Amino acid sequence: MFRFLREVSPDIVQVTVNGQPVRVPSGQTVWSALALSGQPVTRKAALSGEDRSAYCAMGVCFECMVVIDGEPNQQACLRKVAPDMVITTQIVTESTTATNDGL
Repeated sequence: MFRFLREVSPDIVQVTVNGQPVRVPSGQTVWSALALSGQPVTRKAALSGEDRSAYCAMGVCFECMVVIDGEPNQQACLRKVAPDMVITTQIVTESTTATNDGL
């Protein structure tokens, strides 16, 4: 479904997307890693619980919020992948909050 429009970097990094190891070209965004892994859902809508994903893909809409290395509210369309990065779908509902209990 998704493909690269420019020449792919020969450098490959491994990230983890919702527990699944994924190898992606260096320099790609976190959202492209999600899409290439077949898991384009970035978060669940707070009220309806429906799947959400990147809408504008340029940092304006905030639909692509994910948890990166335990840090919530990260925009997947603006962040570049890094080796061993852990990316998870963000789930914030009326009964939860996006917090970082590790800090």
